[in-house]
Amino acid sequence: MRFVFGLAAGPAALASILVLHSSIVPSAESSEQNLEPVPVEEYPIYNRVVQDKFLTSQTTLVVIDRLTVTRLHPENKKPPGLGFFREHDYFYGSLRPDLVTDVILKDSRPFRLEARFNFGVNDRFVSGGELEEPEVFLAPIPARFPRTDMTQVPRPVIGKLGFSRVAFTPRADQALVYVVDDRPDGTGAGFLVWLRRLDQGWNVLDTEVIWVARRDE
Repeated sequence: MRFVFGLAAGPAALASILVLHSSIVPSAESSEQNLEPVPVEEYPIYNRVVQDKFLTSQTTLVVIDRLTVTRLHPENKKPPGLGFFREHDYFYGSLRPDLVTDVILKDSRPFRLEARFNFGVNDRFVSGGELEEPEVFLAPIPARFPRTDMTQVPRPVIGKLGFSRVAFTPRADQALVYVVDDRPDGTGAGFLVWLRRLDQGWNVLDTEVIWVARRDE
């Protein structure tokens, strides 16, 4: 397996399976229960990203890991710092400094996601790597995913997605969230999704591919 750092991509570049996957796995279920929950105001961002970037007419279920992601690349050993954003200059340096600061603060440790999602289809959680429900039907891979990054063959879901905490500007007029697609076959990708608030709700401004993992031939 090899990792490739991605380049900037438009909103249409983000598509994949509907599963949220945390990069930190707790040692016991009780440790998950004791984690601080994600605040209510962040769920509209999760909902918008799932609705705009992942849902298809065939989607019947979204599977969600209980823990938020704290690393922005599988090979990172710790949560992101200011140097990480300066080095990679995401969105060509257009991110506001206060938005980046909020990312660093919120992603310093994992939080617990709750059943507050509302994106039009059923959802289930994964705890400690195991589905909380014994039987699920996972969503197929959307065909709009870039051919150079992931397979486009329609089939049952074979991987997981994960969400970070949602970062906001002080006026809450912009938001930033990291989404990771981590598949059992060793492939995957990570994305930053940048949003802004409009009168009717949140709108995706841009999406950037941070990394792509491909299987070695």
